[in-house]
Amino acid sequence: MSDNWVVQNLEHALETWNNKLTEIWSLLTQSPKDFKGGGIWKVIVEINGTMQAIGFALLVLFFVIGVVKTCGSFAEVKKPEHALKLFIRFALAKGLITYGMESMLALFDIGQGIISEIKTASGIGSATITTLPSELIKAIEDCGFFESIPLWAVTLIGSLLVTVLSFIMIMTVYGRFFKLYMYTALAPIPLSTFAGEPTQNVGKAFFKSYCAVLLEGAVIILSCIIFSVFAASPPVVDTNAAPVTMVWKYLGELIFNMLILVGTIKMSDRIIREMMGL
Repeated sequence: MSDNWVVQNLEHALETWNNKLTEIWSLLTQSPKDFKGGGIWKVIVEINGTMQAIGFALLVLFFVIGVVKTCGSFAEVKKPEHALKLFIRFALAKGLITYGMESMLALFDIGQGIISEIKTASGIGSATITTLPSELIKAIEDCGFFESIPLWAVTLIGSLLVTVLSFIMIMTVYGRFFKLYMYTALAPIPLSTFAGEPTQNVGKAFFKSYCAVLLEGAVIILSCIIFSVFAASPPVVDTNAAPVTMVWKYLGELIFNMLILVGTIKMSDRIIREMMGL
Protein backbone atom coordinates (compact mmCIF):
# COMPACT_ATOMS: atom_id res chain seq x y z
CA MET A 1 0.00 0.00 0.00
CA SER A 2 1.20 3.53 -0.79
CA ASP A 3 2.44 5.82 1.98
CA ASN A 4 0.55 8.75 0.46
CA TRP A 5 -2.45 9.78 2.59
CA VAL A 6 -4.64 10.60 -0.43
CA VAL A 7 -3.97 7.21 -2.03
CA GLN A 8 -4.56 5.42 1.27
CA ASN A 9 -7.88 7.19 1.71
CA LEU A 10 -9.10 6.07 -1.71
CA GLU A 11 -7.77 2.54 -1.26
CA HIS A 12 -9.53 2.15 2.09
CA ALA A 13 -12.83 3.27 0.53
CA LEU A 14 -12.43 0.83 -2.38
CA GLU A 15 -11.50 -1.92 0.06
CA THR A 16 -14.78 -1.33 1.91
CA TRP A 17 -16.66 -1.46 -1.41
CA ASN A 18 -14.92 -4.68 -2.51
CA ASN A 19 -15.55 -6.35 0.86
CA LYS A 20 -19.28 -5.52 0.79
CA LEU A 21 -19.62 -6.63 -2.83
CA THR A 22 -17.87 -9.92 -2.04
CA GLU A 23 -20.15 -10.39 0.97
CA ILE A 24 -23.20 -9.90 -1.25
CA TRP A 25 -22.03 -12.68 -3.59
CA SER A 26 -21.73 -14.93 -0.54
CA LEU A 27 -25.10 -13.94 0.95
CA LEU A 28 -27.03 -14.54 -2.27
CA THR A 29 -25.97 -18.20 -2.31
CA GLN A 30 -26.47 -18.73 1.43
CA SER A 31 -29.46 -20.40 3.05
CA PRO A 32 -31.31 -18.58 5.86
CA LYS A 33 -30.60 -21.67 7.98
CA ASP A 34 -26.85 -20.98 7.75
CA PHE A 35 -26.94 -17.18 8.00
CA LYS A 36 -24.92 -15.91 11.00
CA GLY A 37 -24.30 -19.45 12.21
CA GLY A 38 -27.98 -20.45 12.19
CA GLY A 39 -28.84 -18.71 15.48
CA ILE A 40 -31.48 -16.47 13.88
CA TRP A 41 -33.04 -19.43 12.09
CA LYS A 42 -33.56 -21.32 15.37
CA VAL A 43 -35.51 -18.36 16.76
CA ILE A 44 -37.57 -18.12 13.56
CA VAL A 45 -38.45 -21.82 13.74
CA GLU A 46 -39.65 -21.41 17.33
CA ILE A 47 -41.77 -18.38 16.40
CA ASN A 48 -43.20 -20.27 13.43
CA GLY A 49 -44.20 -23.12 15.77
CA THR A 50 -45.97 -20.65 18.06
CA MET A 51 -47.74 -19.04 15.10
CA GLN A 52 -48.97 -22.46 13.98
CA ALA A 53 -51.23 -22.66 17.04
CA ILE A 54 -52.71 -19.27 16.14
CA GLY A 55 -52.94 -20.38 12.50
CA PHE A 56 -54.98 -23.46 13.41
CA ALA A 57 -57.39 -21.32 15.43
CA LEU A 58 -57.78 -18.90 12.53
CA LEU A 59 -58.16 -21.87 10.19
CA VAL A 60 -61.43 -22.84 11.88
CA LEU A 61 -62.61 -19.21 11.91
CA PHE A 62 -61.92 -18.64 8.21
CA PHE A 63 -63.46 -22.02 7.37
CA VAL A 64 -66.69 -21.13 9.15
CA ILE A 65 -66.76 -17.70 7.49
CA GLY A 66 -66.27 -19.39 4.12
CA VAL A 67 -69.08 -21.86 4.73
CA VAL A 68 -71.49 -19.11 5.82
CA LYS A 69 -70.70 -16.86 2.85
CA THR A 70 -70.61 -19.53 0.13
CA CYS A 71 -73.56 -21.67 1.24
CA GLY A 72 -77.09 -20.33 0.89
CA SER A 73 -78.45 -22.73 3.50
CA PHE A 74 -77.38 -25.61 5.74
CA ALA A 75 -78.98 -28.02 3.29
CA GLU A 76 -76.26 -27.25 0.75
CA VAL A 77 -73.58 -28.30 3.23
CA LYS A 78 -75.21 -31.73 3.50
CA LYS A 79 -74.81 -32.35 -0.24
CA PRO A 80 -71.98 -34.90 -0.68
CA GLU A 81 -70.18 -33.01 -3.44
CA HIS A 82 -70.28 -29.73 -1.52
CA ALA A 83 -69.26 -31.36 1.76
CA LEU A 84 -66.34 -33.09 0.00
CA LYS A 85 -65.22 -29.78 -1.51
CA LEU A 86 -65.28 -28.11 1.92
CA PHE A 87 -63.42 -31.02 3.50
CA ILE A 88 -60.68 -30.96 0.84
CA ARG A 89 -60.27 -27.18 1.25
CA PHE A 90 -60.01 -27.54 5.03
CA ALA A 91 -57.52 -30.43 4.77
CA LEU A 92 -55.33 -28.59 2.24
CA ALA A 93 -55.30 -25.44 4.37
CA LYS A 94 -54.36 -27.48 7.45
CA GLY A 95 -51.60 -29.18 5.47
CA LEU A 96 -50.25 -25.81 4.34
CA ILE A 97 -50.03 -24.61 7.92
CA THR A 98 -48.47 -27.86 9.16
CA TYR A 99 -45.92 -28.12 6.36
CA GLY A 100 -45.66 -24.44 5.52
CA MET A 101 -42.02 -24.28 6.57
CA GLU A 102 -41.09 -27.15 4.24
CA SER A 103 -43.04 -25.56 1.37
CA MET A 104 -41.30 -22.22 1.80
CA LEU A 105 -37.87 -23.86 1.97
CA ALA A 106 -38.68 -25.73 -1.25
CA LEU A 107 -39.55 -22.43 -2.93
CA PHE A 108 -36.33 -20.94 -1.52
CA ASP A 109 -34.32 -23.77 -3.10
CA ILE A 110 -35.95 -23.00 -6.45
CA GLY A 111 -35.02 -19.33 -6.06
CA GLN A 112 -31.44 -20.27 -5.18
CA GLY A 113 -31.33 -22.53 -8.22
CA ILE A 114 -32.26 -19.57 -10.44
CA ILE A 115 -29.46 -17.49 -8.89
CA SER A 116 -26.94 -20.32 -9.38
CA GLU A 117 -27.98 -20.75 -13.02
CA ILE A 118 -27.53 -17.03 -13.66
CA LYS A 119 -24.04 -17.11 -12.10
CA THR A 120 -23.07 -20.19 -14.12
CA ALA A 121 -24.38 -18.76 -17.39
CA SER A 122 -22.51 -15.48 -16.84
CA GLY A 123 -19.17 -17.25 -16.32
CA ILE A 124 -18.42 -14.86 -13.43
CA GLY A 125 -17.89 -16.79 -10.22
CA SER A 126 -17.09 -13.92 -7.88
CA ALA A 127 -17.15 -10.14 -7.60
CA THR A 128 -14.57 -8.22 -9.61
CA ILE A 129 -12.21 -6.28 -7.36
CA THR A 130 -12.03 -2.54 -8.03
CA THR A 131 -8.52 -1.09 -7.64
CA LEU A 132 -6.83 2.23 -8.29
CA PRO A 133 -4.89 2.41 -11.58
CA SER A 134 -1.12 2.67 -11.20
CA GLU A 135 -1.08 5.86 -13.34
CA LEU A 136 -3.45 7.53 -10.90
CA ILE A 137 -1.39 6.48 -7.88
CA LYS A 138 1.82 7.78 -9.46
CA ALA A 139 0.23 11.12 -10.38
CA ILE A 140 -1.02 11.59 -6.80
CA GLU A 141 2.32 10.62 -5.25
CA ASP A 142 4.17 13.08 -7.48
CA CYS A 143 2.08 16.01 -6.23
CA GLY A 144 3.63 18.56 -3.90
CA PHE A 145 2.03 19.75 -0.66
CA PHE A 146 0.04 22.65 -2.15
CA GLU A 147 -1.08 20.56 -5.15
CA SER A 148 -2.32 17.91 -2.72
CA ILE A 149 -4.73 20.28 -0.93
CA PRO A 150 -7.48 20.16 -3.61
CA LEU A 151 -6.85 16.43 -3.96
CA TRP A 152 -7.65 15.97 -0.28
CA ALA A 153 -11.05 17.61 -0.77
CA VAL A 154 -11.83 15.57 -3.89
CA THR A 155 -10.76 12.26 -2.37
CA LEU A 156 -12.59 12.93 0.91
CA ILE A 157 -15.85 13.50 -0.98
CA GLY A 158 -15.24 10.54 -3.29
CA SER A 159 -14.25 8.19 -0.47
CA LEU A 160 -17.27 9.20 1.60
CA LEU A 161 -19.63 8.54 -1.31
CA VAL A 162 -18.06 5.14 -2.03
CA THR A 163 -18.29 4.14 1.63
CA VAL A 164 -21.92 5.29 1.97
CA LEU A 165 -22.90 3.45 -1.22
CA SER A 166 -21.19 0.31 0.10
CA PHE A 167 -23.29 0.28 3.26
CA ILE A 168 -26.52 1.14 1.44
CA MET A 169 -25.88 -1.79 -0.90
CA ILE A 170 -25.18 -4.34 1.83
CA MET A 171 -28.08 -3.10 3.98
CA THR A 172 -30.47 -3.73 1.09
CA VAL A 173 -29.27 -7.33 0.77
CA TYR A 174 -29.50 -7.84 4.53
CA GLY A 175 -33.01 -6.39 4.34
CA ARG A 176 -33.95 -9.15 1.88
CA PHE A 177 -32.75 -11.75 4.37
CA PHE A 178 -34.80 -10.18 7.14
CA LYS A 179 -37.89 -10.18 4.91
CA LEU A 180 -37.39 -13.91 4.30
CA TYR A 181 -37.23 -14.46 8.06
CA MET A 182 -40.40 -12.44 8.67
CA TYR A 183 -42.34 -14.25 5.96
CA THR A 184 -41.25 -17.61 7.38
CA ALA A 185 -41.98 -16.73 11.00
CA LEU A 186 -45.49 -15.39 10.36
CA ALA A 187 -46.44 -17.75 7.51
CA PRO A 188 -49.12 -19.79 9.41
CA ILE A 189 -51.36 -16.72 9.79
CA PRO A 190 -51.78 -15.82 6.09
CA LEU A 191 -51.77 -19.52 5.12
CA SER A 192 -54.80 -20.10 7.35
CA THR A 193 -56.88 -17.88 5.04
CA PHE A 194 -56.92 -20.68 2.44
CA ALA A 195 -59.55 -22.39 4.62
CA GLY A 196 -62.25 -20.02 3.34
CA GLU A 197 -63.00 -19.16 -0.26
CA PRO A 198 -63.69 -15.46 0.48
CA THR A 199 -60.34 -15.08 2.30
CA GLN A 200 -58.08 -17.22 0.09
CA ASN A 201 -56.82 -14.17 -1.84
CA VAL A 202 -54.82 -13.17 1.25
CA GLY A 203 -52.94 -16.49 1.11
CA LYS A 204 -52.37 -16.17 -2.64
CA ALA A 205 -50.99 -12.65 -2.19
CA PHE A 206 -48.69 -13.95 0.56
CA PHE A 207 -47.19 -16.61 -1.71
CA LYS A 208 -46.76 -14.11 -4.55
CA SER A 209 -45.02 -11.63 -2.25
CA TYR A 210 -42.76 -14.35 -0.86
CA CYS A 211 -41.80 -15.46 -4.38
CA ALA A 212 -41.10 -11.81 -5.24
CA VAL A 213 -38.65 -11.58 -2.31
CA LEU A 214 -36.93 -14.76 -3.51
CA LEU A 215 -36.60 -13.40 -7.05
CA GLU A 216 -35.09 -10.16 -5.75
CA GLY A 217 -31.91 -12.22 -5.43
CA ALA A 218 -31.93 -12.81 -9.19
CA VAL A 219 -32.11 -9.06 -9.88
CA ILE A 220 -29.34 -8.36 -7.35
CA ILE A 221 -26.99 -11.01 -8.80
CA LEU A 222 -27.66 -9.74 -12.33
CA SER A 223 -26.82 -6.21 -11.18
CA CYS A 224 -23.56 -7.43 -9.60
CA ILE A 225 -22.64 -9.34 -12.77
CA ILE A 226 -23.21 -6.26 -14.94
CA PHE A 227 -21.14 -4.14 -12.55
CA SER A 228 -18.37 -6.76 -12.60
CA VAL A 229 -18.22 -6.44 -16.39
CA PHE A 230 -17.98 -2.65 -16.00
CA ALA A 231 -15.29 -3.05 -13.32
CA ALA A 232 -13.28 -5.31 -15.61
CA SER A 233 -12.91 -2.28 -17.92
CA PRO A 234 -12.20 0.55 -15.44
CA PRO A 235 -12.56 4.25 -16.36
CA VAL A 236 -9.76 5.56 -18.56
CA VAL A 237 -7.25 7.74 -16.73
CA ASP A 238 -6.49 11.00 -18.53
CA THR A 239 -2.74 11.21 -17.95
CA ASN A 240 -2.53 14.57 -19.73
CA ALA A 241 -4.82 16.30 -17.21
CA ALA A 242 -3.82 17.88 -13.91
CA PRO A 243 -3.79 15.40 -10.99
CA VAL A 244 -6.91 16.85 -9.35
CA THR A 245 -8.79 16.76 -12.68
CA MET A 246 -7.54 13.24 -13.32
CA VAL A 247 -8.80 12.03 -9.94
CA TRP A 248 -12.10 13.93 -10.28
CA LYS A 249 -12.87 12.39 -13.68
CA TYR A 250 -11.90 8.90 -12.58
CA LEU A 251 -13.92 9.01 -9.36
CA GLY A 252 -16.88 10.60 -11.12
CA GLU A 253 -17.19 7.78 -13.64
CA LEU A 254 -16.50 5.10 -11.03
CA ILE A 255 -19.09 6.46 -8.60
CA PHE A 256 -21.61 6.79 -11.44
CA ASN A 257 -21.26 3.05 -12.14
CA MET A 258 -21.58 2.33 -8.42
CA LEU A 259 -24.73 4.45 -8.22
CA ILE A 260 -26.30 2.44 -11.03
CA LEU A 261 -25.55 -0.81 -9.19
CA VAL A 262 -26.82 0.43 -5.81
CA GLY A 263 -29.91 2.00 -7.40
CA THR A 264 -30.80 -1.25 -9.20
CA ILE A 265 -30.32 -3.27 -6.01
CA LYS A 266 -32.49 -0.80 -4.09
CA MET A 267 -35.22 -1.11 -6.76
CA SER A 268 -34.99 -4.92 -7.03
CA ASP A 269 -38.21 -5.30 -5.04
CA ARG A 270 -40.10 -2.88 -7.31
CA ILE A 271 -38.67 -4.46 -10.48
CA ILE A 272 -39.80 -7.96 -9.49
CA ARG A 273 -43.24 -6.79 -8.35
CA GLU A 274 -43.81 -5.00 -11.65
CA MET A 275 -42.76 -8.15 -13.52
CA MET A 276 -45.17 -10.25 -11.45
CA GLY A 277 -47.98 -7.71 -11.64
CA LEU A 278 -48.14 -7.15 -7.87
